Amino acid sequence: MTILFISDLHLSPQRPEVTRAFVHFIETQASSAKALFVLGDLFEAWIGDDDTCSTGIEVQTAFKQLTDKGVALFIQHGNRDFFLGKRFCKATGATLLADEHLVEFNDQELLVMHGDTLCTDDVDYIRFRQRIRHPISKFLLQLLPLKARQKLAHNMRAKSKAANANKPSAIMDVNLNAVEKVMSKHQVKTLIHGHTHRPNRHQQKQGERIVLGDWHDRGWYVIWNTAGLELNHFEIPAL
Repeated sequence: MTILFISDLHLSPQRPEVTRAFVHFIETQASSAKALFVLGDLFEAWIGDDDTCSTGIEVQTAFKQLTDKGVALFIQHGNRDFFLGKRFCKATGATLLADEHLVEFNDQELLVMHGDTLCTDDVDYIRFRQRIRHPISKFLLQLLPLKARQKLAHNMRAKSKAANANKPSAIMDVNLNAVEKVMSKHQVKTLIHGHTHRPNRHQQKQGERIVLGDWHDRGWYVIWNTAGLELNHFEIPAL
C-alpha cells in the first residue's frame, strides 16, 4: 500500500490547468493509495466553508469520490486556507489535522507540517500569523459577509506579495534550529513539509527533511511505500 503527500496547490479559478491536474492526480495516483495527506495551502485562498466558487465545488467533489473509494484523506491548514473547517470535512470525508502531526506506516513514523511555523526568521509573518490565527480573530472574521471576506483576502494577498518582494530569500526559508527543535520534540528521523516552494531532500542532524514544491508548472508529491520515501513531480500542461 501507498501513502501520498501533497502541499501548496494554491487552487483557484484563475488557474484552471492546475485544478485539472489535481483532479487527474486524484483519479489516478491517489485512487489506489491507502491515504492522501494535504499539507496546507490547498487553495490560493479559502475564506470560509460557505464559499461556493466553482473550484471549491470541483475539489470537494473529487475528494468525496476519493474517500468513497476507501482512501483516507487528511488535511492540514496552510497560511492561505486556515478557514477550512468542519463543513468542508463533512462534505469530503476528510479529517482535519493539527499543525504538527505524526504519521505511522510500516512500523515507521514521520512528522508532517505545512512548514510556515518553521520560518522563524520572518518575524513579521510569525507575528501576523499569531494575530490572524487567534481564535477571537477567526471568530470575528467569520462573522463578516462572504464578499467582505473575499475582498479582505484579496487585499491581504496583495500586501503579502509586496512585503515578500522586499524580503531577503533566506528569511522566507525555514530556520534550521527550528527544524531540529521540532524533530527532536517528536523524536522523528523524517519531516515532510511544504510552504517554502523549494522542493528538495535535506539531511538534518535528526535525519531527513523532505520539502514539497508548489503546484505551478509542476505537480509535486511524496510517495511512501515499502520501498521508502520518494519525492516526485509531473509537468502540468497548459490549457
